[in-house]
Amino acid sequence: MGFTNTVYIALGSNKGIKLQNLQMAVDAIFNTIGTIKKLSKVYETPAMGFEGDVFNNACLCVETELKPTKLLKELQRIEKKLGRKNSRTEGYESREIDLDILLFKDEIHKQKGLTIPHPEMHKRRFVLQPLFDIAKDVEHPELEKSISQLLEECEDKSTIKPINKWLKNPLKQFGFKDFNFIAIEGNIGAGKTSLATKISQDFNAKLILERFADNPFLPKFYKEPERYAFTLEMSFLADRYQQISDDLSQLDLFKDFMVSDYDVHKSLIFSKVTLPDDEFRLYRKLFYQVYKDIARPDLYVYLYQNTQRLQENIKKRGRKYEKEIQDEYLDKINSGYLSFLRNQTELNVKIIDISERDFVKKREDYLWLLNEINS
Repeated sequence: MGFTNTVYIALGSNKGIKLQNLQMAVDAIFNTIGTIKKLSKVYETPAMGFEGDVFNNACLCVETELKPTKLLKELQRIEKKLGRKNSRTEGYESREIDLDILLFKDEIHKQKGLTIPHPEMHKRRFVLQPLFDIAKDVEHPELEKSISQLLEECEDKSTIKPINKWLKNPLKQFGFKDFNFIAIEGNIGAGKTSLATKISQDFNAKLILERFADNPFLPKFYKEPERYAFTLEMSFLADRYQQISDDLSQLDLFKDFMVSDYDVHKSLIFSKVTLPDDEFRLYRKLFYQVYKDIARPDLYVYLYQNTQRLQENIKKRGRKYEKEIQDEYLDKINSGYLSFLRNQTELNVKIIDISERDFVKKREDYLWLLNEINS
């Protein structure tokens, strides 16, 4: 999963149904570019540099994995889709939609067709006022002044006024705030950590990740499963109990809910596959004693991937101790999960097949997955 970049974009329209044009641009940016973190008020502003109808202007903050040149191409594609045509005259003119990159993190980019920060932003009150709504303390990386300072010093005295209508953030369509605790589960390499991380970033959730990498018995188990199976499962039993107890008891007042990349019941599923029957019966007895008072997730999401895709993902992440994992073992784990979940009456379970999806690299697949979770 790539690193996200915080970007500020200006939106303007003075042709057609202006507010609708802005909203369609917001929706398209969300669908193809990234998660919208902040939206300004919408302002009515006069045309600058030409005779034309008044504009509706706004700014938004978006987090995206796109690089500046790719981001510019996507914004131009959105403009074209929403009806903007290439100008046949020099200078400014009326347009259905205008999308400009104002700031890209704290970086400076100067290349043909793209200059960041936008070279005119500090001269335009219709840009600075909505940008002030969402980024008043953000600093212009070249001028080394905050947006608040730039607005105060701006020589453009155009009259702009907020309108009594707001743009809607498409992120609000997903109802994760209805839950206190969501568990994302799946086989080895299914993508549960990637999904839990993306949800935590996009929806202001406390992230709980399993500390599997610290278990010294895991590499040994993959080499000699019969010898180390019981030791491994007992160590996981202790570690998962300690971690989930600590994390669930530590409330974060600044987060809306919790999302985890595991559920404690995975201990039962894996141990049933790895242990002989007599050891599993003992283990199961210990499990229910240990976990009887642990809070259950409000929503349990199981990401199903077929064995071929799991092996591809395992190879991509390149953990040495996972090279020994066989198809047969992954098949048994998948079967164990599905058997457990289909007979489960106490958990709110959603099983989602993502074998033909790549929600890490393809935003449309990520949004599809969010819709499946919320359907």
